[in-house]
Formats: sequence, C-alpha cells, structure tokens
Amino acid sequence: MSLPMSRVTVLLSCLWFAAVLTAQTDATSTTSDSNSKVRIVRLSEVKGDVLLDRAVGRGMGSAVTNLPIVEQSRLETAQGVAEVEFEDNSSLRVGLNSLVEFPTLERTPTGATVSSIRLVRGTAYVSLLKSKANNQFTVLFGDQTLSLNPGSHVRLELTAKDAELAVLDGTVAIQGQGGAIDVPKKHTITFSLSGGQPAVAKDVNPGQLDEWDKQASGYHDRLSVMSAVGNSPYSYGASDLDYYGSFTDAGGCGSMWRPYFASAAWDPFSNGSWSWYGSGYSWVAPYPWGWMPYHYGSWSMCPGVGWGWQPGGGWNGLNNGATLSMRGPRGGPLGPSAPHHPPGDNDPTMVPVNLRPLVRSEAGSRESFVFRKDSAGLGVPRETLGKLDKLSEHAVAHGTAAAQIYVTAPSGRPGTHGGATPTSTALLATMHRGAGPSSGYNLSVSSPPAGGEGGNSTSSSSPMRSSDAHPASAGGRPR
Repeated sequence: MSLPMSRVTVLLSCLWFAAVLTAQTDATSTTSDSNSKVRIVRLSEVKGDVLLDRAVGRGMGSAVTNLPIVEQSRLETAQGVAEVEFEDNSSLRVGLNSLVEFPTLERTPTGATVSSIRLVRGTAYVSLLKSKANNQFTVLFGDQTLSLNPGSHVRLELTAKDAELAVLDGTVAIQGQGGAIDVPKKHTITFSLSGGQPAVAKDVNPGQLDEWDKQASGYHDRLSVMSAVGNSPYSYGASDLDYYGSFTDAGGCGSMWRPYFASAAWDPFSNGSWSWYGSGYSWVAPYPWGWMPYHYGSWSMCPGVGWGWQPGGGWNGLNNGATLSMRGPRGGPLGPSAPHHPPGDNDPTMVPVNLRPLVRSEAGSRESFVFRKDSAGLGVPRETLGKLDKLSEHAVAHGTAAAQIYVTAPSGRPGTHGGATPTSTALLATMHRGAGPSSGYNLSVSSPPAGGEGGNSTSSSSPMRSSDAHPASAGGRPR
C-alpha cells in the first residue's frame, strides 16, 4: 500500500505521539484506583448554537471548535450541532436541541481509555474506531447502559417518553433493570421510559442527521486505514492536517506542515482564546485543523516561507500555554501570554485574543465559495470541497479564489426531538464543489481590490462580514 508523503509524515508523527501519550503521567490527575484523568478529547466541530460547561463551576458558556472536553463537562445544543473527537479518532455527534454529559473520562495504567457519556435529551451518534485496544465506551440514558464494542456505530434519540436506539454497525450490549439485551446491526430497539418491555424492529429508519453523521464518521474512518499501516490507534487530529494543509520542504528549515490559504505573513498566534480549566489556562485556536499543532510539536518561522509546524517532543495537554511562552524569532514570546491570574467571580473564563483581523473563507452565494488569503482554512467545510492545494495557490497569489459549488439539503425523517426548521435545514446542508451531480466544477480567481496583496483583501462581490473582522486586543504580544 502506497501513501502520499504528507500522510507518511503525519503517520510517523502520530506513532511518536502515541508513545508520548502512553508514557505520560500526571500525579495531580489520578484517582484512587490509579486511573488517570489525562485524556485527549476535544470539541472538533461546532455548527450553530452550542454551549459547553467546562466543569469549572461557571455553568454553560459559548462553545468553540477545539475546546478541550474534560470529565464532568456538559455539552448542550439548541439550533446547533456539535462533534466530539476522542484520541483514537472515535467520535460523538450531538444533534439539535440535545444535552450530553461526560461523567467518566479516564485512562488506565495500561493506557486503555474508559469513557462514558450520558444522553439527557435529544440525539447522539457514536462511531467507534475498529481497534484492538482494550478501550471501554459506555452510553447512559434513563436507567439503561449501552456497552459499545470497537467498530460500533449507533444513533440514540431520547424524548421525555421514550428512547430509540438504532444500531448502524456492530453489536450493542444493553444492561438495564430488565436484564441484558444484545442488539445486532441494522436493528432498532425502542424503550418506554415509563417501563415495560422494549420493542425490537429488524430495520433502521433514516434520520434527519444521518447524512451529516455519515460524512463526519467517514472523515475519521478514512484516516484509520493510515493508522493501521503503523499498527497505531493514535492519529488524533491528523485527518485535519491532511485535508487543510501539507508538508513542504522549507529549505534550511527542513520539512514543515503549513496550512493552505496562508501567506508568508500569516501568524498562527494572532487569533484564538485563553480558556480557564481550573488549574490553568489552555490556548484554543479557531482553525478547523487547530488541535494537534498547538498541543504537540513546535512552530517555527522560516524566512521567505512563513510559519510552519513540525512534529516531535512532548505532548502538551491543557497546559499548552507553556509552548506559547517560548522565545520567538523576534525575541519576544512565541505566542500571546496567558492571563496572569485565575478569573475572578465576575471575570470571563474565556479571554479572546485578536492581534489581527480574523480572516474567514465563506460562501459568497449558493453557487460560489470564496477562499481568502490568510484565512488558513477557517470557514472551509471539512472534506466536501475536494482538494484545496491549487485553490490555495490562487488565493495566496491573488487575494481570493472562488470555486463553483452546489448545496444539498438533509433528507430523512425529522427525528424524534426538535424536528426540522429553516435554520436547522440550512445548518445541516452540505456544500459540494461543482455545478451539480451531472457536471464538473469551474474555478475562477478574483483579484484583490486596489491596495494590492494585503492579507485581508476580499472580493468586492463577497465582502467580509463585520463579524469576521475583530479589533486587535489591547496589550498584545510584542512585535
């Protein structure tokens, strides 16, 4: 089996990362039975109205991509959906008007993970990677406990009256007051929360979120093939690196990964936020690929090329701020400094950092998607717009590049909780590159307006929204 060089490089970094992860210890994060609380779980996708309780005693707050998920966190959606990614590329997707809790996120002394989630209301999909690792994953609802095996894929919908479990792949063992039940693939079991025997059907009806779930789980599954080549289950975040950028030979700087749509002037530390997690602040980057490069390896500025990331070194979990405090090429800190004190009772627990206007790529219309120079992939949907390398070259050279797109709306029944609304239908729509299923795609390039090659230039036909341009924060890092 042959793999592109960029994938091989990511794979090698993941193999090193696996060794670092399994060997790590944290004396302050262990339980009485020696299970560690050091986990690598993040909010990997956020669409629409999503809230997260980070278990710091402040309740729900706005959720953003790449926020770490810790034990006792609570994730809530209204007109929004979210995805949570675990360290072996297994994933949880939370549907509209839903609430999920994380009562257990642990690691055993052998390195196996122990995870439990509780669906309080709404819809949840869980897809587990096929792995030989002795990981444990349970889903709780009502007085029922689902034990999921590696390779399992389920949809659970919970209302005030009943719960419906659809087994999309694998076999699920259910333990409840009525005893143990094994539910095979392509079966549906419905529980009445008021009691009585569950009803089993030998089919699975389509749901409103099935297409989103299929696309998202496939995004992670495709990388599992690469992981299997090295016999390692740890390829955390490598899907994003592979889609949103590539490794390049940067001359005297060696091989570096750089995001697409980033010029030599782009700075990986200009935008993000500091998020409080009880024992310290964690740096959270806004980019869809912005997990692994800010928690592992190092960033370097290569003259004439720009900032690039290189794998290696130790894993920085919640306390990834130590990396940003290292000396940068200009003599000051590599990144913006974290707040010096814990937040007071009336202080926010998330502190935004915007040292430059934040650039976003976005749809200019239903027929066109505008990629912007120095957006570094922000706003680009995962995988559905095809290869990005040529579009990136056009955008960096000319300021913007526009690709023709078409949009498909979700199909299937509305679901048991919340139903479909115009907002949710637009939220779950999928962009595809091209003019439609029966024809190819066209690519056009927009030149920047007068003023030349500025990093924030935009097409006059698709102006940047005011919400995409954030003023620089006072007290930024030295330049």
